[in-house]
Amino acid sequence: MSKKRVIAMIPARLGSQRVPKKNLRLLNGKPLISYAIEAAKASGAFDEIYINSEADIFAELAKEYGVKFYKRPAELSSNTAVNDDFAYDFIKNTMGDIMVQLLPTSPLIAPEEIKGFVDEMINGGYESLVSVNDHQIACLYQRKPVNFSLLEKHKSSQTMVPVQSYATVLMAWTYGSYAGHMEKKGCAYHGADGKTGYFVIKGLSTIDIDNEEDFVLAEVAMKFRNDPSNSEKQFWQPKNGHKTWAEVDVPAILKIDGVAQSDFMQENLPLTNLDRIIAGKDNSRSWCHRLVNTESNSATLISQLPGEGNRLHYHPNWNEWWFIVAGRWQWEIEGQKYIVKKGDMVFIEKNKWHKITAIGDRPAVRLAVSRGDVPHVYREESK
Repeated sequence: MSKKRVIAMIPARLGSQRVPKKNLRLLNGKPLISYAIEAAKASGAFDEIYINSEADIFAELAKEYGVKFYKRPAELSSNTAVNDDFAYDFIKNTMGDIMVQLLPTSPLIAPEEIKGFVDEMINGGYESLVSVNDHQIACLYQRKPVNFSLLEKHKSSQTMVPVQSYATVLMAWTYGSYAGHMEKKGCAYHGADGKTGYFVIKGLSTIDIDNEEDFVLAEVAMKFRNDPSNSEKQFWQPKNGHKTWAEVDVPAILKIDGVAQSDFMQENLPLTNLDRIIAGKDNSRSWCHRLVNTESNSATLISQLPGEGNRLHYHPNWNEWWFIVAGRWQWEIEGQKYIVKKGDMVFIEKNKWHKITAIGDRPAVRLAVSRGDVPHVYREESK
């Protein structure tokens, strides 16, 4: 299969009814649109990156940031112009197989998320791919329940089926299907009757700037993200107790635990083979490979060398379990130690202190099954 030519298109009107010159407005010292450009470049997912605007000032900005400029007709930049039309105009006048529209109004979108989105579009064989937000809480549409019943007892939000809304920060279409839908049906933005997929956007990437209050929120979020001290979460403790803190970000946790190589870009594939994954790794160093990451659970292969492991911790709101794929481990659970080996399964209830250490004379591999946003609570003597 030949490589797809993937084009990023960043739409940027000069006019904006709610926030004047929004895309040129400085955020943390840089123009708002610059964050989308930098994230797109850092993702490594695109053959070309364009700013699409009617205003020549964006041509100067594009040159400064090392991307291309496409000047759309003025009539496609009015308040009444719709996305279907200016995207169709862009597709007709550029060369590509897949167009990814990246909105500049989500300045905290991560390069890794953009790369994952593009990979999903290609690997899933979609004609259209839409970024969405999960809302895992009771939701209404026109005052009627969507994901719950009025005639049932209250359910914890973490057990509810998420309702999804468009995030819009990332949209993708194949050139051929988009043009065909526009010419035959007069619309293409939602995917018409083609094969359409949905890609969940999480965390700070969901912040979208529509008004002045959003600018304030984005500025605060950006400063928070850029401050390393915020990775340590503080909790109230009795005066005679140990100091504890919580960590949630799994890549950061594994890095602190000494995992040298991490792969979070090949998750949620329809079929994987553990033996092939293990054989393809540099097993002279520790590594992890996340296989599943959804709103309900995650599964990560973790390989560590003898003597390596994680820090003493517990999970306040989630049970988790592990399957031992290779080697031997020492498990410490609430002060009691166990030796486990290939084929064993370990279950740990929430609020149980535990620590895992690889032992023996070869790498040990475990499959950790939990959820990606579960807090890990540590205390001062955790090592």
